[in-house]
Amino acid sequence: MPANRSTQPSNVSRFPTAPATAPVAAAGGASRQQLPVPAHALPHRTPRELLTLARRGLEEAAEIRTDGMRYATAHLAALRAAAAVLAARAVPAAPGRRSKVTSVWSLLVLVAPELSDWAAYFAAGASKRSAAEAGIPRVVTAREADDLMRSAEQFIAVVEVGLGFSYQPRIEGLAS
Repeated sequence: MPANRSTQPSNVSRFPTAPATAPVAAAGGASRQQLPVPAHALPHRTPRELLTLARRGLEEAAEIRTDGMRYATAHLAALRAAAAVLAARAVPAAPGRRSKVTSVWSLLVLVAPELSDWAAYFAAGASKRSAAEAGIPRVVTAREADDLMRSAEQFIAVVEVGLGFSYQPRIEGLAS
């Protein structure tokens, strides 16, 4: 897990609204900076939709009893949160510029370098996720699945706060 993954306000406040690359005019006349990413690599959903899917993925993962599938589902939830950052910060690169296929974690480092530790952590678990999804038995322990669940929860919270979305966890047992 990244050493600086705390979701305390003092740490979260270091999540800037844009990386230092080419400036793009934003609403209100302020200059906002975004990084061009190949259009085929950009998410087709809004950041809010992706964060909602990430939260649902965590809820689903919590219900799964198979360690490998719990791990894979939690990892997918973290991927969706990373995609939310891309959706919020990246802009399509010039048409005709095709680049080699790259991972969401590589793109995340480009558009949000302050999340590099998180990207490295989740990228390191990608092969285990693939193996678990393929049904390879005992590729993930219960401890690894539980640790990844907690890390995905923390990462999603950091992304939500960093992108200006608030999250209020459900309190079980309250009537609607």
